[in-house]
Amino acid sequence: MATKLFTIEDLKHILLQAAGAEEGVDLDGDILDTPFAVLGYESLALLETGGFIEREYDISLDDDDVADAETPRALIEAVNAQLAPVQAA
Repeated sequence: MATKLFTIEDLKHILLQAAGAEEGVDLDGDILDTPFAVLGYESLALLETGGFIEREYDISLDDDDVADAETPRALIEAVNAQLAPVQAA
């Protein structure tokens, strides 16, 4: 059974579960290239988000990949890179 690609909607859902949302931040806007720091997510929140993603999608993310992902687009690409081998199987 192939796993679907990880999308911005998936990320927004997990961000809200893992770390909530800072008041005044609109996650429904065009946030793909907005730095996580601007969105109110610091490294601890992103590591928690990475943990949620790992459990939800049954993948293993390198902590550096999560920490180095400065934008939602970068994190989505890192997750999909891990999902790609699963999809090909």
